[in-house]
Amino acid sequence: MLQIYSTLTRQTQPFVPLEEGKVRMYVCGPTVYADAHIGHAMSAIVFDMIRRYLQFRGYAVTYVTNFTDVDDKIIVRANAVGRDPFELANFYAEKYLAHLADLNVMPADEYPRVTNEIPNIIRVIGELGETGYAYENEGSVYFRVERDDDYGKLSRRTQEAALTGTRVESDERKENVADFALWKAAKAGEPSWPSPWGDGRPGWHIECSAMCLSQLGESIDIHGGGNDLIFPHHENEIAQSESLTGKPFAQVWMHHGMLQLAGEKMSKSLGNLITIDDFLRAHSPDALRLLIFSGHYRKPVVYNDETIESAERSIARLRSALRPATGNASVGEDADSLREATENARVAFTEAMDDDFNTASALAVLFELVRAINTGRAAGVSGPFFDVAQRALRQLAGVLGLALPAEVAGGDQMTAKPFIDLLVQVRADLRAAKQWALSDKIRDSLGTLAVVLEDGPTGTTWRYEEQT
Repeated sequence: MLQIYSTLTRQTQPFVPLEEGKVRMYVCGPTVYADAHIGHAMSAIVFDMIRRYLQFRGYAVTYVTNFTDVDDKIIVRANAVGRDPFELANFYAEKYLAHLADLNVMPADEYPRVTNEIPNIIRVIGELGETGYAYENEGSVYFRVERDDDYGKLSRRTQEAALTGTRVESDERKENVADFALWKAAKAGEPSWPSPWGDGRPGWHIECSAMCLSQLGESIDIHGGGNDLIFPHHENEIAQSESLTGKPFAQVWMHHGMLQLAGEKMSKSLGNLITIDDFLRAHSPDALRLLIFSGHYRKPVVYNDETIESAERSIARLRSALRPATGNASVGEDADSLREATENARVAFTEAMDDDFNTASALAVLFELVRAINTGRAAGVSGPFFDVAQRALRQLAGVLGLALPAEVAGGDQMTAKPFIDLLVQVRADLRAAKQWALSDKIRDSLGTLAVVLEDGPTGTTWRYEEQT
């Protein structure tokens, strides 16, 4: 049975959805004011993996992730570059969606945007005011933290501790310094909308509560994001949503670790980031996934030249198992061994992923299957068992979102194939005549063109070298 660690309970618990066979899942998306970096990509990739595995296990998943397209950061950036804040946000939102496709992230069922949800946000704020959880002062509306008896249950912070070491906006209009804004009174030159409290715009935390309520209902199965969102964002989401509905907001709260560059969390504010554009110019999308999944999603991921190059080599190793069979042995002891390895891989992969999405163990299973496939090929195995093993590898890798594209190097493979085949045959003739120097020259010359020759008991095969 699938077990998931919940930040709320600090325990790994059996996953039991609210509605049998169905999962409602909300993940906090980016604030779109600049090029997205690979830290944003990590969040999208982690929850894409979780969604894919839930579907693999037979669940019908409704997946929603949002865009924050009105925010202080967007306004500041728009003013700095002389662009309309809505146009700026839309530009970066659309660019981010294109990057998700580049990274093989499945499209969400819905991508709500704050600017399209203003009526819902105003309604939620109004209802919180009617029940005494919110109050208005000079056109702004705040949430009364002291009214919420279990405030802090996600982050395990008391109200007093929550203020320690945390940046809290100073505002004389608040009843309590810990109270947070639900609606901000309009300022000159900033986007605003009319409301019962005057022109203004929503606070950050209420946006996700309102969008989640609107898209998925009062209670959902999984709410996710980075562990930097636990406090105050997700803590405040719980306070707002549960004070409004009286129901648990999410069954499971999932948080991933941060992508670290030079030992620090990657962020725009620190200036230590690699944009998705920069990454994709140098590396494959599969390599980023493998790097992330080599550890546990709740732990930090260290990104540097060494770790990403290691991931590229591992991807090449996975692809090596997808080369065609070279023999004609469809039955026998070697074929039976490959069949058994394939069956074991399916079971072991599921066991690993059922353990709170233990992708490191799941990848180890895939590499064992790769070894079995390559051993089978070298022994001349072909036919149904070989085909099934390769399909199993593709399917299980696909659960992790690994595309494993075919190798292409040195131009058009189909155009070059007849000439490479001819050279391989000439080399075989030279080897038979024991003209080793000439045969080695052909091998080495092909090597400079990224063509690798592999000599086996059934003859010589060739392939393009995996590119890193």
